[in-house]
Amino acid sequence: MSSRFHPRLVNGPFDDPALYIAFAFEKRAILFDLGDLSRLSPRDILKISHCFISHTHMDHFCGFDRLMRLCLGRAKCLYLYGPEGFLQNVQGKLRGYNWNLVTHYRHAFELIVSEVRPREIRMRRFACRNGFLADDAEDAIKPFDGVLLREPSLRVEARILDHGIPCLGFSLVEPTHINIDKIALDQLGLTIGPWLNHLKQALYEAADMETLIAAPTLDPPGGCRYFCVKDLAAAITRTSPGQKIGYITDVAAHAGNRKAIIELIREADHLFIESAFRVHDEHLATAKHHLTSGQAGSMAAQAAVKRYTLFHFSPRYNDETETIQEEAEHAFRTSAPSNPAE
Repeated sequence: MSSRFHPRLVNGPFDDPALYIAFAFEKRAILFDLGDLSRLSPRDILKISHCFISHTHMDHFCGFDRLMRLCLGRAKCLYLYGPEGFLQNVQGKLRGYNWNLVTHYRHAFELIVSEVRPREIRMRRFACRNGFLADDAEDAIKPFDGVLLREPSLRVEARILDHGIPCLGFSLVEPTHINIDKIALDQLGLTIGPWLNHLKQALYEAADMETLIAAPTLDPPGGCRYFCVKDLAAAITRTSPGQKIGYITDVAAHAGNRKAIIELIREADHLFIESAFRVHDEHLATAKHHLTSGQAGSMAAQAAVKRYTLFHFSPRYNDETETIQEEAEHAFRTSAPSNPAE
């Protein structure tokens, strides 16, 4: 099965957190956390549609300025999500600059910022052409049901966790994956291309199955045949379970966090989880509301994840990367999956 989501950490394990997730065959990506983005190309940054920020400590939010700098003057809506206090944090960033020239920009750029609270999500729109001024009386409010973004082909779930301050954990979930049978495509004499994304989107959205789709042909080149969605789906698509990607950072290891985390990341295909401290420094991890390598490994095992990647190491362990990995792997191998009903 070809994967739709392609996650990669922007920086090394000792550097700022930021997880870039590119979407296959789409000019789109999302970002979990907004640390230093200097290793991302402008092309990659401009693909970002949504940013999900765990909390606004500097190492998780300092990339905001570079992101903004590249988006200014472009026709784009950028969606940001963060924990309680996030609207004030973003507004403070925006007020740090003068915007007297933006009214002359040809294209409109807007920030759609959502603050996640225990029972509600509060959304505020910041328009570039208005100097990013916003009136909190115009905030849109909706209940928080554990889902931040819901589209026909994906959803982003979140839990409010404890880092001494509210901190969000995330999972990106693809309910079903639609695969294209390349052999069947060749047998019909059709080419691959963006039109296949249109077909997939029609299926995800449960569109009218009699809708006609134009399919480009191999012979003659540049030719076109028309099929209804129903016939194409039967001929060239195959469905399989979708992907799940988890992201957990800057959390205390107490029972409340552990339960919420395991529920959020259960059976993830790939979990990205912090490992700030080594096992023997658990007292430091507890004091600073972080995880040890052993705690990270045991949570991954209890959630029955298929694969995990550690990140966000304390610089005190600069020469101990392998030891951190070994401690986590030992905990992963010796911890049993938890019962979902627990």
